[in-house]
Amino acid sequence: MGALARHWTRIAVTLIPLLIALLHASGALPLAALDRLDNVLYDARLRATMPRTMDERIVIVDIDEKSLAEVGRWPWGRNRMAELTDELFDRQQVALAGFDVVFAEPDDSSGLKRLRALAQGELKDAPGFAGRIDQLAGSLDYDAVFARSLQKKPAVLGYYFSSDRGGGTSGVLTEPVMKREDLRGRPIRFTAWNGYGSNIEPIAKAAPMAGFFNPIIDVDGVVRAVPLLAEYGDQYYESLSLAMFRMLVGLPTVEPGFPRDRFLGRGYQGLESVVLRLGQKTMGIPVDDRVSALVPFRGPGGVSGGSFRYVSAGDLVARRLPPGSLKGKIVLVGTTAPGLQDLRSTPMSETYPGVETHANMISGLLDNRLAVRPDYAIGYDVVVLLLAGLVLAFALPLLTAPKAVAVSLGVLAAVVGLNLWLFLGAGLVMPLAAALSMVLTAFALNMSYGYFIESRSKRELANLFGTYVPPELVDEMVKDPDSYSMTATNKELTVMFCDMRGFTKMSEKMEPVQLQELLNAVFNRLTDIIRDNRGTIDKYMGDCVMAFWGAPVETSEHAHLAVKSSMEMADAVRKINEEHREKGLPEIGVGIGLNTGMMCVGDMGSQVRRSYTVIGDAVNLGSRLEGLSKAYGVDIVVSESTRQLAKDFAWQELDRVRVKGKEQAVAIFWPVAPADRLEKPQQDELKTWAALLKAYRAQDWDNCEVLLLNLQRMNPKKFLYELYNERVASMKLLPFDPAWDGATNFETK
Repeated sequence: MGALARHWTRIAVTLIPLLIALLHASGALPLAALDRLDNVLYDARLRATMPRTMDERIVIVDIDEKSLAEVGRWPWGRNRMAELTDELFDRQQVALAGFDVVFAEPDDSSGLKRLRALAQGELKDAPGFAGRIDQLAGSLDYDAVFARSLQKKPAVLGYYFSSDRGGGTSGVLTEPVMKREDLRGRPIRFTAWNGYGSNIEPIAKAAPMAGFFNPIIDVDGVVRAVPLLAEYGDQYYESLSLAMFRMLVGLPTVEPGFPRDRFLGRGYQGLESVVLRLGQKTMGIPVDDRVSALVPFRGPGGVSGGSFRYVSAGDLVARRLPPGSLKGKIVLVGTTAPGLQDLRSTPMSETYPGVETHANMISGLLDNRLAVRPDYAIGYDVVVLLLAGLVLAFALPLLTAPKAVAVSLGVLAAVVGLNLWLFLGAGLVMPLAAALSMVLTAFALNMSYGYFIESRSKRELANLFGTYVPPELVDEMVKDPDSYSMTATNKELTVMFCDMRGFTKMSEKMEPVQLQELLNAVFNRLTDIIRDNRGTIDKYMGDCVMAFWGAPVETSEHAHLAVKSSMEMADAVRKINEEHREKGLPEIGVGIGLNTGMMCVGDMGSQVRRSYTVIGDAVNLGSRLEGLSKAYGVDIVVSESTRQLAKDFAWQELDRVRVKGKEQAVAIFWPVAPADRLEKPQQDELKTWAALLKAYRAQDWDNCEVLLLNLQRMNPKKFLYELYNERVASMKLLPFDPAWDGATNFETK
């Protein structure tokens, strides 16, 4: 509880997305973006789980482009439709035919109407003309011909509902399957229309079973569901697919299925199902709050989609199929021709045949395979949000970042897994977008809040160390800020002193501002090299920079990094001089001294001014070595202790020296190159030099002269060889001294 109390702000931040998600789920603050995301997630689940197999029971008779080219443009004469109907029922022996088209206007294509007008007008006195017209009327009245082909056949016609200001109607509407009084006064959200376009009376009377073929088009223009029942004039009518299914199973009556009292759905006033009753048998078809059912798409759709067999209507009219090819099949007559405008945007495709939507519905009804958004979906969403949100809110603030990621992924997997299990196992389409967004947003806010808290620690450390330490080291320090402080302590470190040569003379010839710009430019480049190699800047002293390695962040490679930095700094100065020569600016030199040893490091100074620095005898030696670089004509002088730790470099021993303030002589070295880059001539030169030093310390001056001659041939411009040549020449004049240790004494700083 104490830990939770310390993190109450972070908990509150994590609860913000939970609150927003709950407001959306409950309908108090509907968010269109989450609704769209739910649709996208549903489409993805549907495409991933659809069977992609063909239903052999259902055949689509397609009024396709081929049929239109053979038979003629749509609408066809009713005599052609009669031929098609007779072929289906008489010759092919189909079990049921449904028409996803509407016959809303009389067919006058036979000319019968004109002939009767002539019989009553211009040709009324023509003997036998009117009688002959009456004899031909039975075959020329194409509507009657089509009606006769439909009589006493298991056929279901289609029609459509519409909504407009005038509420226009045409044709004969079928009988409703349910009336308002059947609903017991419940305010159910039926899809409602105020107009319709149905079949003309002769055809409607011949096939009294009919259903509307309107789908439900979501706000994104996609068809995902069809209403099983729709409202018109306080009465309720069935869809084409429901009407065909009812005819298949013996024409059961249609009743409302009211929800059972349950915890999650308590108080729900809609329908839970549409109940079909046939004697003592009942079947409940699950519906959502709009009394619609989600289309159980089987596959991609179309002629090549593999879900249903397509047969060209032209082939049937021309009787190209062998008799009985469609025996016992459920047939839907519709179109895929683009010009007839029955292509829909669905989760499967943007141009999905509307007739196949009904085929999918019939297939799902036959298999009892209809997914549904249940009446208690809102309650489910609220419960899942509360459980997942509270777990995240009270767990994430107490966990490290890796564990917080693991917990968030676990909660996310549980939410998605439960949703998929309900979808696959029970056909329940539960909302997912709100929970998914809440989990991701809660995690992001929690991590962001934690990041800003860590940033505060980083700023506190930066205030202490940012002036001295590279940002990447501060990043390491912030992971465990309690381990770092400015309290003085003794550590083995490597210190560097770097002095610019030639600035004194330059200051006499250059303007102060110009000199300042030049010095700052040089220091910027050298400082970048030190920071890139994890060095800590101690201070700038005129034309000298002091740095050290190994504190505040410990590293066992402090000597290696210091030597690497010094060599890169020397190379940088050479490049700077090339630039200066091109610009006509004076050249500069550099002297660098490195030493490794025990030093006192910490925050030191007065109350007025303090700094994070190193002090000690090892620091003083580093300063002395920097001063020796000029005496030996090299840019870097390194102590024995540093050389022993930096084993990745090839070294040339310069001398043994006894500096001011030190009684014991120390060996000093110059880094030639990284050990893996040493070339053969350099190796030979170092071997000769080692022999020279051995002869020098043995006071074998004749051998020294020979070896120096060879060294000067190898590297004529090297000042070190000239220095030793002068020493040998002067010491050759002195008698042999058995007490001499070969060291050179320096009394100046």
